[in-house]
Amino acid sequence: MLRKIRHWFHRPAVQMGPIDNSRIRTNRVKNAQFVSYLAESGFRQVNADRYESSLRRRRLLKHALFWLLFGGGAWVVIESARALSTF
Repeated sequence: MLRKIRHWFHRPAVQMGPIDNSRIRTNRVKNAQFVSYLAESGFRQVNADRYESSLRRRRLLKHALFWLLFGGGAWVVIESARALSTF
C-alpha cells in the first residue's frame, strides 16, 4: 500500500519537455557515392536462393521435431495404458 502511494506522488528527477525534431537534418536522397561503395565492396549481399532454402530446412526441421514429440507422447500414452492393463 505504501509503495502505491509513493508511486503516485513520485516526480522524476529530470523533467522532459516536448521533443523538437526540427533540428535534425533529413534528406530523402541517398548518398550515391556511399551506395556505390557498398555495392562494389559486396556489403551484405544475400543470396535469396540460399535464404529460401534455409527457411525450407528450418520448416522441415520444425515439422520433424513436432512429429517426433507427438510420436513420443503417443508412445508414452500407449505404454502407460499397457502397463496399467497388466496390473
